[in-house]
Amino acid sequence: MRTPQRRMTLLATTAAATAALVTGGLLTAVSAQAAAGCQVAYSVASQWPGGFTGNVTVINLGDPVSGWTLRWSYGAGQQVSQAWGATVTQSGSQVSATNVDYNGTLATNGSTSFGFNASWNSSNPDPTSFTLNNVACTGGTTTPTTPGTPTTPPTTPPIPSQSPPSVPPQTGLVGWATQNGGTTGGGGAPATTVSNASALTSALNATGSAVIRVSGTISCSGMLRVRSNKTILGNSGATIVGCGLNVSGDRNVIIRNLTFRDWNDDAINVQESATNIWIDHNTFSNGYDGAVDIKRGSDFVTVSWNRVFNHDKTMLLGHSDDNGAQDTGHLRVTYHHNWFDGSKQRNPRVRFGNPVHVYNNYYRANTGYGVASTENAGVLVEGNYFENVPDTYHLGEADSGPGRLVARNNYFVNSPAGQTGGSVASIPYSYQLDTASNVKSVVTAGAGAGRITV
Repeated sequence: MRTPQRRMTLLATTAAATAALVTGGLLTAVSAQAAAGCQVAYSVASQWPGGFTGNVTVINLGDPVSGWTLRWSYGAGQQVSQAWGATVTQSGSQVSATNVDYNGTLATNGSTSFGFNASWNSSNPDPTSFTLNNVACTGGTTTPTTPGTPTTPPTTPPIPSQSPPSVPPQTGLVGWATQNGGTTGGGGAPATTVSNASALTSALNATGSAVIRVSGTISCSGMLRVRSNKTILGNSGATIVGCGLNVSGDRNVIIRNLTFRDWNDDAINVQESATNIWIDHNTFSNGYDGAVDIKRGSDFVTVSWNRVFNHDKTMLLGHSDDNGAQDTGHLRVTYHHNWFDGSKQRNPRVRFGNPVHVYNNYYRANTGYGVASTENAGVLVEGNYFENVPDTYHLGEADSGPGRLVARNNYFVNSPAGQTGGSVASIPYSYQLDTASNVKSVVTAGAGAGRITV
């Protein structure tokens, strides 16, 4: 049984040096030098019998460096087995973590984070000292009662804890829709069942909280307006044919377990600063335009466990290169455990949003491309499974200028690694990252309508 455990070791210098971290600037490339001081935050994020996950944040308090190695020793026989965000080796008790290509530069007061899995036996004490480029990270050792947070952002988002293989995938709400107060939809409101277009339209457009259950096949056209505080759940086999759902300027909406096909506009359209939307366990096929389009300043959205097949333009995030004034600082979306099953393009196509998190999705035979980051967006592409995808991810698309994209821990079958560049803002929520090589089996077993009990 997994036992959550959080511990932090802070190796600080002086109060003045710590205060200076708050005003740390952007990281710039300089020649490699030995650091004159450093601060390390070491935490055990999760622990289970025989294994644990560790997270490390290192803050450079000395001269700028363009390559780093952090070293520490274990005192109870712990052995590192896997790492992300750094290349980690171990000889006896001594562990050495060296930067990877995207986080080697550390300006004065700059920081970066990495994580690892390791084994333990009878005990698992924290290391008590660290060196950065062979210079001691000086200061006392404290153990706060709650985890600390680095005072300057890392160059790329911290990697979350990876759970042991026996832990089942996370199928509840995860990602951006958990932020900004969370997403509850209709909450505990009594459920109303609808089975025709007229009843569905009225229920979606009503004021107040509501849980709306869709039964059977409903044929309609155009876009049906969805008001705030609604949960739309499909009963077994529930299908919407010919029309889509439009969440425009409203908030706190959940759409789950529905099959959409042959829509004549978008299947789901989220726009006009709509916030806190969860789109989960739906199936989309053979529509006119987007399966799930999110645009015009909308924010705090999670798109999870959906399947898209026999369709071209899948998921657009940000509708226009000219809409930066409304979109910048918004369009924060999480896409996880979706099955992009031969869908041609826009899986997703991203403008302006940062950070947009694309993790643990299964891409199969996408003939156009997988992910495109454009117009200064920041996209983290992490732990995905790409199979027979000739263009997995890239910067820029058509007339749209390039964005930024960080890729890590992805798995490729007859597919090349894509184009990356720049850095991405930190991911603020916790999440469980499935091992990328397992994602195909996990997603195909769980994605799409009819795979959950609602």
